[in-house]
Amino acid sequence: MIFITARFRVLPQHADDWPDITRAFTLATRDEPGCLWFDWARTVDDPAEYLLTEAFRDDEAGSAHVSSAHFAAACAELPSYLAETPRIVNVTVPQDDWSLLGEMAVPDNR
Repeated sequence: MIFITARFRVLPQHADDWPDITRAFTLATRDEPGCLWFDWARTVDDPAEYLLTEAFRDDEAGSAHVSSAHFAAACAELPSYLAETPRIVNVTVPQDDWSLLGEMAVPDNR
């Protein structure tokens, strides 16, 4: 799968509205057949920073995503709400879902 995480520093006046601002893009991406997940989280240390964690089944699904009309629309619209260019990590990993964090395993008998 292609695993991507990106940091979005939003202009402070738009930080609280970011989930609504990105809603159409988020929902359209989640509806893509090759999208495994597409999740936003707000950081604890900076309320104007959001982290996006996304994954796509394979290179074909990733290409379909960046070729989509909703991706083009997001690229045109979202920068006006940002304080800086987002930073990204994009890797291909040999799995298709989250792995368990064994070092913090929760006992079955809870």
